[in-house]
Amino acid sequence: MDARIASTIEVDSRPTNNLLRRLSPTDYALLGPHVSVEDCAASELLYNPGDDVQVVHFPCGPSLATFLVPNEDGRDVETILVGREGAVGGIVSEGFLPAYTRICVKFGGPFARIHVGKLEAAKARSPTLRNIFARYADCMLAQIFQSTACNAIHSIEQRTAKWILAAMERTGDERSVPLTHEQLATLLGVGRSYASRVLQSFKAEGVLDTRRGSILVRSRDGLRLRACLCNDAVKSHFEEVLRGVYPTEEREGQAQ
Repeated sequence: MDARIASTIEVDSRPTNNLLRRLSPTDYALLGPHVSVEDCAASELLYNPGDDVQVVHFPCGPSLATFLVPNEDGRDVETILVGREGAVGGIVSEGFLPAYTRICVKFGGPFARIHVGKLEAAKARSPTLRNIFARYADCMLAQIFQSTACNAIHSIEQRTAKWILAAMERTGDERSVPLTHEQLATLLGVGRSYASRVLQSFKAEGVLDTRRGSILVRSRDGLRLRACLCNDAVKSHFEEVLRGVYPTEEREGQAQ
């Protein structure tokens, strides 16, 4: 069998997570026997603040995980989304430390999982594997930094458009996002009535429509015009540091 064909088959047999598919066959062989895949439901809790981080979760396909920071008024504010371009749990800290945020499943679907100890043992054996995860940790921190700046200087309307576009890129759905008004309010850190007004203004402009439990996109170009450039900055950094990992429209067929 042609080596290139064999390599393609080997990659296609892995979970549909771009970070895992970015690994060389030798590096993935260190992880593969310890990776399991399970379906997770939307809103399923992966970690609470203070929990010991023992498992790394890799969203696969259209699945998304979210980092939520609890506040003194009882509200959770969403900081970043992680889809098939990455992983959550034990990436920056290397595990076995208490979680700082609440990590939940945003959009349900398959998640690949590996125990932190198995991942760390594999990284100790392979400098190239260690390098890939160090670079991903850098990309995750860049996303957090960008989110902090975005929340400080951009309007709710800009952030709404940006978030919907980012979710569509990660899930691969070009028409809809399974999101309620309440969930949108949570990720923006505003009241439900405010989030509803934003959606109504987008609907009036013909950019979006709503159905029970989801947002339908009528004009993707219209969304881009209303979004800030924060997600573009994150994508650019991913391309510089981990080329081919962040899902874009051009690579959509390869990422599925």
